[in-house]
Amino acid sequence: MSHYTDYYNISNFRPQHLEMLDKITELGPRFCERAVNTDLNAEFPTENYQDLAEQGFLKLVIPEEYGGYGFSLGEYATIGAEIGKYCGATALTFNMHTSSMNWLRHMYEMPNLSAEERADFARMRDIQFPKVVDDNAIFSQPISEGGVNWTSDPIRTNCKRVDGGWVINGMKKFASLAGHCDYYSIVCTEHFDGQAPRHEDTMDFAVHKDTPGLSIKGEWDPLGMRGTVSRDLILKDVFVAKDDLMMPAGVFTKTLAQWPAMMATLTPAYMGIAQSAYDFTVQYLRGETPNQPPIDRRVYPTKRATVGRMYQRLTEMRSLWHSVFSEACHFPSKAQVMRIYAAQYAVMEGVQEIAALAIRTCGGQSMLKSLPLERIYRDSRCGALMLPYTTEIMEDYLSVMTVYDMEDIDEIDSNTASARISLWRPEA
Repeated sequence: MSHYTDYYNISNFRPQHLEMLDKITELGPRFCERAVNTDLNAEFPTENYQDLAEQGFLKLVIPEEYGGYGFSLGEYATIGAEIGKYCGATALTFNMHTSSMNWLRHMYEMPNLSAEERADFARMRDIQFPKVVDDNAIFSQPISEGGVNWTSDPIRTNCKRVDGGWVINGMKKFASLAGHCDYYSIVCTEHFDGQAPRHEDTMDFAVHKDTPGLSIKGEWDPLGMRGTVSRDLILKDVFVAKDDLMMPAGVFTKTLAQWPAMMATLTPAYMGIAQSAYDFTVQYLRGETPNQPPIDRRVYPTKRATVGRMYQRLTEMRSLWHSVFSEACHFPSKAQVMRIYAAQYAVMEGVQEIAALAIRTCGGQSMLKSLPLERIYRDSRCGALMLPYTTEIMEDYLSVMTVYDMEDIDEIDSNTASARISLWRPEA
């Protein structure tokens, strides 16, 4: 297996960053071994999370003043990719937890919050961050609702104010960590009598797993990312109070336009999967695959050429991807945003290409379920489908931002126009 120093220039990495990367290098072989049954049985990688909690990873991006490590978005991305190199499902679900913490951290730092919003937000952080720092609580972040583009229309799961708080009703599709987290970060739209639902009324609550009215339904037997256990989450008259709020009203939806790199954090898991496909191919051709005959397959020039192509593709992907996360910030420029979209596209499409090349190069035996490449390939197919930045949406955004001025985009007659509500807009 490759080492992170093989593909990162670590001269500017902080000592704390290197320490956490080294911890993943130590934990990785265990994750890799457990990934077999995690995938086979579509079961959650509970033991991996116990290891991550013991080593402090759950508080990776929480500000230092709260007892966290305060890792930047770029530093987190490299950690997520290293986890993904060993177990894609662990990396993808770890992002759901970390993204909840990132929103609490980075959206609070936005310079355009009102004084009242900032005061309310500070109180919310005082309540939520200690759950992770002190108790190793795991957060999930179910947003998708099945057949609904939540980046366009107001989220259909709704809440209504009642005495002492709100009551939530709705459902979440593909709720990763279902039954295996402590809190669900439930994004919903507050409904008011006589008024149509609005993005400005989006709310986000931390709902404890044992809250009455919360239930998990449906089976989970997907093609790939089987260990995410992303079942349906049903909310029926779920009561939440002011202390359960994670962000002030309307702040969540601003992320797409004001902090778009935070919506690209699904990519680290797939960057790691791409690396694992390449690593397996090299190992296999060298005759060093565990429990396999030590056959040297490097003698075939066609296989060597394909490995060279895989390395080239992988390096191109990582260079753009790492650069984008290293410069991630609020209120980015149009050029920065286009690089975010391009990096998202490059990783989610590139991981599939690299995994397919790995199978073609290693041959039919590599498709056996007894070897990890078959699982890696199935996992690689999932990234391009995930909102808010699906491959189709990225193609649309990159094209219209290239050939139109931003002020003209809303006037374009297009079947995908509805998705453009989530498109970055220059700050007035």
